[in-house]
Amino acid sequence: MFEFDYYKSPVGKLKLIASQKGLSGLLWEGELDERVLFGELRKNVKNKFIVTAKKQLDEYFRGNRKNFEINLDVKGTDFQKKVWQQLSQIPFGKTKSYKDIAIKIKNPKASRGVGSANRRNPVSIIVPCHRVIGSNGKLTGFAGGLNTKSWLLDFESKKLS
Repeated sequence: MFEFDYYKSPVGKLKLIASQKGLSGLLWEGELDERVLFGELRKNVKNKFIVTAKKQLDEYFRGNRKNFEINLDVKGTDFQKKVWQQLSQIPFGKTKSYKDIAIKIKNPKASRGVGSANRRNPVSIIVPCHRVIGSNGKLTGFAGGLNTKSWLLDFESKKLS
């Protein structure tokens, strides 16, 4: 059983999904649930992982949190999980390229695979896929949209100064 509730953020309404083991998804307003693999959903505002995610998102958007500390219960391949683990290592306010991530996971020719895993990241912001950019420094696709990706990167860089 998966549970969900909504969170109003500066970048729009987010749908938080959790199991009894951890946070399983963070979806953007209007986004289909296809990035997150789960079963039956029911609304529950008291799921402890959803409550924790809301608190930590509040802290993040106030500029008081740079890393998230929450149990995750995400579904994906071993490769995807390896990529998501590396995304979690990108420091607040910094960016890495798909190639940088491919090198970190010891698969330097897997930039495209990294891009695919990045697109399937079920917990955007918590696992900061918005911090991944093209090798040329340009912003590339993001489930929340490029304007949101740009906003998140600008927000983080301002909080660093």
